[in-house]
Amino acid sequence: MTDTYNYRQIISKAIADEMKIDPDVVLFGEDVGAAGGAFKTTPNLFNEFGPNRVRDTPISEQAIVGAALGAAMTGLRPVAEIMFADFAGVCYDQIANQVAKYRYMTNGQVRVPLVIRMANGAGTGFGAQHSQAAENWFLNVPGLKIVTPGTVSDVYGLLRAAIRDDNPVLFYEHKGLFAIKGEVERVESEVLPLGKADVVRKGTDITLVANQMMRHRAMEAAEILTAEGISLEVIDPRTIVPFDDATVIESLSTTSRLMIVQEGARDGSWGSSLVSRMFTEHFELFDAPPVLLSSEDTPTPYAGNLEELWLTSVDEIVAAAREQVRY
Repeated sequence: MTDTYNYRQIISKAIADEMKIDPDVVLFGEDVGAAGGAFKTTPNLFNEFGPNRVRDTPISEQAIVGAALGAAMTGLRPVAEIMFADFAGVCYDQIANQVAKYRYMTNGQVRVPLVIRMANGAGTGFGAQHSQAAENWFLNVPGLKIVTPGTVSDVYGLLRAAIRDDNPVLFYEHKGLFAIKGEVERVESEVLPLGKADVVRKGTDITLVANQMMRHRAMEAAEILTAEGISLEVIDPRTIVPFDDATVIESLSTTSRLMIVQEGARDGSWGSSLVSRMFTEHFELFDAPPVLLSSEDTPTPYAGNLEELWLTSVDEIVAAAREQVRY
């Protein structure tokens, strides 16, 4: 049996299902309680689980993350919400220097089963300070797991897995995907492992790796290219830390060509890191130089037409793939 939800709705279902089976799971953040979240991703949880387990906080990202760390260290499994991923800059020290390092610095004596949820991504007109692919900010911080789900079923399965994990997880929910719909099985097996990519579409000519909004544009491009006789294998990493290199390597063994489509600037990104690892460690698999399509190296524009130009388009993906198969 399956039920249909949109991306926004499935977030609260995943949290609720974990709260039902584990009394140590708690939720807090700005307006997550009675208001149901700034993006309406946590409706009804306050009514169902009460003020002791669903708590509204002051407008202080430092306080939210600090309290979440303390709660995790003392036996709870907190799910903390930082409204916009961009606001992670305000509490960067707590995440990078405390949350990420505490288990290591105590030699494993203290676990940190903490999920920090954040709304990320462009395409919805929120401007330069509220539209960033902030998941890339934390790639150089060992001790964190980073999850970027692109579908309804992935949100559900990965969020439940993140809540169960004994390590801190940064969970990014893309604002531009809140309205997409999908089906979720009513079975426990829908809890997905962190660190396992999804081969969304099999192909033979090019390995195309893309996540969140770019996953969907990659699939549109793949349909167009199929009519031209070009076969894309589309892989959604789902978790960018840890990254499932093995699935990409297996695909490259067939295609010998790599394209990566990501949101955000090229430098310091998960895409550039993947290019580096693949090309330096598996050079023998390549018949063509790898291609990384990314956003322009500018702040995210506010104007809708400029924001759309800033994001990689389906047409750009199609054009790059045509160029790739010429090698």
